[in-house]
Amino acid sequence: MGRSLIYNHMVVDEVSDGYVDRVFHALADATRRDILRRCAEGDASVSRLAAAYPMSFAAVQKHVAVLERAGLVTKARRGREQLVRTDPTAVRRAREAFDQLEAIWRARVDRMSDLLTEDLDRERTDRTKGHDK
Repeated sequence: MGRSLIYNHMVVDEVSDGYVDRVFHALADATRRDILRRCAEGDASVSRLAAAYPMSFAAVQKHVAVLERAGLVTKARRGREQLVRTDPTAVRRAREAFDQLEAIWRARVDRMSDLLTEDLDRERTDRTKGHDK
């Protein structure tokens, strides 16, 4: 974890950029998002996952490796099978990273809204002063 930031009176722990980059990269691909969903239902073998996609076993292994580097899944060996499981803690951390980005953007939008309201109020005041003359 990185430093803490304050957005709209809310303290938010900032997640490292490297972590966020890996998560965004992993989730940017539809196949990887689908693998993540399938593994959330329980352990899935890489060979069973590979059978679900129109690509080679090696390609599915690469997708799983990207998810694993991002920390979103873990792999364990059972006999000759590699079992893949979604890591709920990592998924929660990813959600928190998205929540942090949302907080940043909501604070920016709120600030822009405040500035626009101030400008409109100033403009109305200026017009009212002009009519009083």
